[in-house]
Amino acid sequence: MKAIFGLGNPGQSYDQTKHNMGFMTIDKLAEYYQVSLTKNEFSAIDVRFKYQGETIYLVKPLTFMNNSGYAVKLLMGYYQILPAEILIIQDDLDLPIGKVRLRQKGSAGGHNGIKSIIASTGTNEFKRVKIGIGHPARKQVVNWVLTPFTKEEQPLALAGIDQAAAAIENWIENNNFEQTMNQFN
Repeated sequence: MKAIFGLGNPGQSYDQTKHNMGFMTIDKLAEYYQVSLTKNEFSAIDVRFKYQGETIYLVKPLTFMNNSGYAVKLLMGYYQILPAEILIIQDDLDLPIGKVRLRQKGSAGGHNGIKSIIASTGTNEFKRVKIGIGHPARKQVVNWVLTPFTKEEQPLALAGIDQAAAAIENWIENNNFEQTMNQFN
């Protein structure tokens, strides 16, 4: 089993903001696997499907970024998902726009969505795909993450989403996250 959670904020006003890189990557994966996130349960929208005999979940928590752990914990509990079966897709201020970095575990690094997941699940032992959104020069972080990419930044952001989705597809295919990390980091 693999449960892939893309972090973001629900609602049309947040659709293309930097904080929604996880949501956008989930949409890319759903398109690739030709599935639709239509099930609204446990404060999330999701889809469950089989790929080569394995159950795959694609999930967008609807709890807003800072409370993402609530939805993750509910789905984990109901479907008996283990931390080792979870992958979180998140934006990352410390990476250049579109740069992708995979990690097996780690601290929240200041990311409120990850802080919430660690607090709710009691562990930091879950896989992550981080997609860079760059760091604001003089703007406040809150304002930065809730704004869309500029016309110049958009191609870099889309390339990052494509690379993140390709890495996740690779992991689903080969079932070896370390190998995927070596290939995509």
